[in-house]
Amino acid sequence: MSYGNIRIKLNELIKQKGISKNRLSHKAEMQRTQLNNYCNNKITRLDTDVLARLCSALDCKIEDLLEFVPGDKDE
Repeated sequence: MSYGNIRIKLNELIKQKGISKNRLSHKAEMQRTQLNNYCNNKITRLDTDVLARLCSALDCKIEDLLEFVPGDKDE
């Protein structure tokens, strides 16, 4: 059984808000490599502090940033 996963929609938000990754990394006080990992969904453990900073910097809600993708219940 697959439980699904959490997809980070940061790339879409960056395009929607028209902000550069450099500007966002500065506003959210993140290193560019960490920001790229979030953009590429290469995060295995979400940091609530980082998520809060991203939401604040992008002026968005957590549900704008994260999406639950259900798994296959028959597996």
